Amino acid sequence: MAIEERSSAINASALQANLRGQVIQPGEAAYEATRRVYNAMIDKRPALIVRCADVADVITAVNFARDHGLPLSIRSGGHNASGLGICDDGLVIDLSLLRYTHVDPDRHTARVGAGCTWGDVDHATHAFGLAVPAGIISTTGVGGLTLGGGLGHLTRSYGLTIDNLLEATVVLADGSVVVTSEQQQPDLFWALRGGGGNFGVVTSFLFRTQPVDTVYAGPMLWELEKAPEILRWYQNLITTAPEDLNGFFAFLTVPPGPPFPEHLHNKKLCGVVWCYTGPLDRAEQTFQPIRQFRQPALDLVGPLPFPALQSMFDALYPPGLQWYWKADFVKELSDEAIGLHTQHGSQLPTLQSTMHLYPVNGAASHVSNNATSWSYRDATWAEVIVGVSPDPGQKETITSWARAYWTALHPYAESGAYVNFMMEGEGNERVRAAYRENYERLSQVKRHYDPANLFRINQNIQPAV
Repeated sequence: MAIEERSSAINASALQANLRGQVIQPGEAAYEATRRVYNAMIDKRPALIVRCADVADVITAVNFARDHGLPLSIRSGGHNASGLGICDDGLVIDLSLLRYTHVDPDRHTARVGAGCTWGDVDHATHAFGLAVPAGIISTTGVGGLTLGGGLGHLTRSYGLTIDNLLEATVVLADGSVVVTSEQQQPDLFWALRGGGGNFGVVTSFLFRTQPVDTVYAGPMLWELEKAPEILRWYQNLITTAPEDLNGFFAFLTVPPGPPFPEHLHNKKLCGVVWCYTGPLDRAEQTFQPIRQFRQPALDLVGPLPFPALQSMFDALYPPGLQWYWKADFVKELSDEAIGLHTQHGSQLPTLQSTMHLYPVNGAASHVSNNATSWSYRDATWAEVIVGVSPDPGQKETITSWARAYWTALHPYAESGAYVNFMMEGEGNERVRAAYRENYERLSQVKRHYDPANLFRINQNIQPAV
């Protein structure tokens, strides 16, 4: 049955009659644009897209998908690496209209609708000199990043995004709505913090905000031949540094435009993107030994409003590029691993392809591995290797490079990876490895809240038998 025929047979008009939002079907003017996600390598065609105007619409959509036996996916910002916010021949719950951020500066909290991007949150919180720790690209959706854990510029200072989550409103598989926190439905709250979209549709989040306004931040880049030396130095520095110093390592190609000097355009370099959250009057003193270690080829580190740091890479990574991701957790960089990183990192196949090492230590490591479902607090980094290109014809090039890089380095890594960096179809054993000893408890929570596995288009946790 053609997708248009299946959509018609579902009787979407009956669904629309019970919504304040909009049902979008194949053949309609908005369908092609609405079904697209951030990763243009993903090309899926749902039978129905439901743009929910409120929580009541989400309840209606969940009930409709369940009662009609439709595959169900949930989209917040659409940034998921493997495009899990969209599905073939099923129903997509599009949360993009649930877009609000209410800041309480006295309580240092922000209530955020699941349709927000982190740029929305940064805009609202920055007015009060506050921030929620989350991500490095401001167009990323709040929902997906949070539920997977939430790494970013502030991880060493203030922990993961889930460490700053106080409460969530969730529509469950049976259509009921619960508010979950440490005090209410604590088993569900534990599972949501790292367990992805396995347990329901989160329609709003209540976050603790942190006192972050102007940071001392930006990229510092070195010549590629210095990469082994820089990696060894960086490992020693970031594992012992004060928690107000954050920085992720990267192999990258310098973009051909401002603010980068022309002699570095399209040149492959290695570097660290820093974010210092301590007192600004101590920033120069903090960075003096960093700058003295080895003369950088480029130093763009200085005072920045935090939203400017969060959006620094938005223009380099607009929606519609081809993406292929491979990831691991890493505890240490041996000389052998550093050699392999240098070998593969020097072979970046495109301008946007890169490798990042995001620190997990610092404040994030103060939380035990089983306090939330995110189980790699004892890692030092979340490693991600991404092949990226605007050209669909380079799909094989970027994919094979990322796979070869990952295959070479995986023996030096832990068994699991950050679920937000995993592609679809990596398999149940890989998902189990992402959660380690927490998987069995997650499976029990899944059985309680979603025994029929309605919410299965994700890095799926199987309900316990």
